[in-house]
Amino acid sequence: MTALFALATSLLWGLADFGGGLLTRRTPALTVVVVSQAIAAAVLGAIVVATGGWSEAGPLLWFAAAAGTVGPVALLCFYKALALGPMGVVSPLGTVGVAVPVGVGLFLGERPGLLQIAGIAVAVLGVVLAGGPQLRGAPVQRRAILLTLVAAFGFGTVFALIAEASTTVTGLFLALFVQRAVSVAVGGLALYVSARRGAAALPDGGFPWRSLPALAFVGLADVAANGTYVVAAQHGPVTVAAVLASLYPVVTALAARGLLRERLRGLQAAGAGLALVGTLLLATG
Repeated sequence: MTALFALATSLLWGLADFGGGLLTRRTPALTVVVVSQAIAAAVLGAIVVATGGWSEAGPLLWFAAAAGTVGPVALLCFYKALALGPMGVVSPLGTVGVAVPVGVGLFLGERPGLLQIAGIAVAVLGVVLAGGPQLRGAPVQRRAILLTLVAAFGFGTVFALIAEASTTVTGLFLALFVQRAVSVAVGGLALYVSARRGAAALPDGGFPWRSLPALAFVGLADVAANGTYVVAAQHGPVTVAAVLASLYPVVTALAARGLLRERLRGLQAAGAGLALVGTLLLATG
């Protein structure tokens, strides 16, 4: 069950990143984040009301609130890093944040078997290679590297926090709602400050109403990924769940290959293959 739900997390996050990447070509990235998360928060709010999730309110929601605060900051750092440095370097570096939930799992006493350790190593190597690291070309600015590392460990922190935010299904809906509500508040404040400083909050043609279904998909896929990750982490080792969930860059690369006809380099194809091998090792271990 852990492997199944963690792989579902990778699929959902990979598709959400792919959709978000397409949307940010026409709409400011911060606006995409805020609108998509607001849609997800509205849907989750309705689910919480329908399931009586408010009865699950308790101290654990502070973990969800913290995840909602860290998430938008990590996204902003990641987008800025992509603007500054070569994407082929920034993208694979963003996966090193998996060290946070894995480290938490080890600290709490989890001890993966030898086969799982091998699977973790192979899968992480595969993800890095699938990102298509550019060893040649434009130099990477130190600021881009710093922003990428901040974003990566921010994403890893969200992994660790959201896994501790609930213990029941109805509590999970409430925790995800709180996370999204806080994310919208933090992102909305950042968008307001950015607009006050003269940055564009909307494309030239105004609010992209035609993109609303795509924005809804991105937000709902992202929140669904958080939910499946929590289930994976609660039903098995966090070390395994976190590594399998971090395979989402492979999904994004394959989506770009299939839908945008982007060509995968030999290194990226080899990385995707290694990631699959690592997945099999983790699932059978």
